[in-house]
Amino acid sequence: MYEILRMIDTDRPCLHFVYEWWDFMIEKVKIAIFRKERKEFHEESRFFNVVLGILVERWTESSTPLHCLAHSLNPRCYSNKWLEESSSRVAPHKDIEITRERKKCLERYFSNETKRRSFNEENAAFTTCFEDFSSSASINDRGFMDPLKRWIFHGASTPTLQSIALKLLGQPCSSSCCEKNWSIYNFIHSMRRNKITLQRAEDLVYVHTNLRLLSRRSPTYDEGVSQLWDVGGDGFDSMDLEIAGIFEIADLSLDEQN
Repeated sequence: MYEILRMIDTDRPCLHFVYEWWDFMIEKVKIAIFRKERKEFHEESRFFNVVLGILVERWTESSTPLHCLAHSLNPRCYSNKWLEESSSRVAPHKDIEITRERKKCLERYFSNETKRRSFNEENAAFTTCFEDFSSSASINDRGFMDPLKRWIFHGASTPTLQSIALKLLGQPCSSSCCEKNWSIYNFIHSMRRNKITLQRAEDLVYVHTNLRLLSRRSPTYDEGVSQLWDVGGDGFDSMDLEIAGIFEIADLSLDEQN
């Protein structure tokens, strides 16, 4: 669960992955619990049923129809490669929950019934590989090409669908990028440094934020001990508790050189 939260709590486009990640998380939790209890999957586990109830309730509270619409516009979710990774997976247009939530979203997005019908016709061509989506290149690219790039390359024949897909598939699902700037500003303009000028504080926030963005170009950002180092930010949550305690209670003064 923590792993999923870390992936979601970034400013990377991931709105179209949330539904898939949530299903994957429940699957992993089930495997862990059944392995701990030494049970087969066809057996009953009261503990897992309780955990599943909590997770489903939380998903019901926090999910929006937009998650399901974004998931249904992800070309990868229609590829044989993705469907064959798990026996429980079905294409989004065959999933009753996604279909219902997608309809709710479209009813709110398109108040005009004619425009909504036009979108539905374009979406039908996309999901069933009709018209321009029927080429072998378009079908093969579903499982290998970046979703955004595929929509740019293959979506010109469905302009309404392409426009919405590019908006949703380029959307982060967390406000963490804004919150991190607030955290940085709070770290810089603190009680200990409250005489710092406004311009100096803004400059320091600018430098700190851009150093973070530049670090993402490093190959070590996606692997190793420094993986996603800026997720969780300046809370010292990755540091040893004893050291973190020193940061919290130390009575520092500018009069002391050390």
